[in-house]
Amino acid sequence: MSNSIGDASVEEDQTDASARRARGEFVRGISGFRHAIGDPDFPAEPGRYHLFVALNCPWCHRVTLARSMLGLAGSITMDVAFPNRTGDGDPAGPGFWEFSPDRISTLTGAPLPECTAETGTGRGLRLARDIYRAEGSDEQSVPILYDKRTGRIINNESAEIVRMLNGTAAGLGSSLPDAERPDLYPQDTARRSEIDTLNAFIYVAINNGAYKAGFSSDQSVYAAAFETYFDALAYLEDRLSDGRPFLIGNTFTEADLRLFPTLYRHDPVYYLRMKLNGAKTLDYPHLWRWLCRVHALPGVAESGSLIHCRQGYFGRSWNGVVPLGPTSPMPYPEAYAHPELAR
Repeated sequence: MSNSIGDASVEEDQTDASARRARGEFVRGISGFRHAIGDPDFPAEPGRYHLFVALNCPWCHRVTLARSMLGLAGSITMDVAFPNRTGDGDPAGPGFWEFSPDRISTLTGAPLPECTAETGTGRGLRLARDIYRAEGSDEQSVPILYDKRTGRIINNESAEIVRMLNGTAAGLGSSLPDAERPDLYPQDTARRSEIDTLNAFIYVAINNGAYKAGFSSDQSVYAAAFETYFDALAYLEDRLSDGRPFLIGNTFTEADLRLFPTLYRHDPVYYLRMKLNGAKTLDYPHLWRWLCRVHALPGVAESGSLIHCRQGYFGRSWNGVVPLGPTSPMPYPEAYAHPELAR
């Protein structure tokens, strides 16, 4: 893979992780499965591979975006977990991703139609944890890229999955001709360098920064993450102010794809749940128009769900009540069809 362990655009520095967590800092762990489609054991073949995801998870959102935008929805199968993990009363215990299509959403009062049973392993497993246990791992995260032929986990690091899907899309059976399929990581060395630099900046300050703010229990850690997050939004607002449609220029790239899941969640979820109430995306006109522009691209809108996001983030809060807003200036995601809302 182009990204190696320790890449700041992929994962967090683990130095003194236990001590940092003890002081109240949120420190994201490292994914343990790092094979790639294109390795000798995992050739690029249509119909062979499967994804396990949760639509509320922004790391999974990267992967569902890539799958859809690259024309792979018909050749890579996918299962969707319920957005809330198991509770204290579950026989397996709390905190596990569950494939439970009949589970009732407290937000809608009904099952969520996107949720599925587990079909990738052929064993109808209920918990993502059990997919890992079959390989002797105690991990339990999603996304998981799975090889149905060998019954093995290939990779569970979203940034690497996105890049390998982009690099092997044709061999995987993309429904899009080469000329119509976006190239998320173009061959040009200078463009790759620019994408890599933006990826690292966006990951540290925004993607993971949102979690640093929302899930750290130390006030000073939260405040630093809050300031860094909004400084980064101001930088990106200025970057887009020259009229470029996307972060690198005229074409949508991996940098745009990695920014989108966080900003998609910011106004309706993170503003409140992650305590990122310094401003809304709507307060940054160029970023808002970029967000609407990306949301309108083929394959993007159907790759995520704000119902799953609201249910997943707020359904885990102390009382499980899910806020119904925002409704002004209009509900989300309908607002993403209106770039003119930003002044």
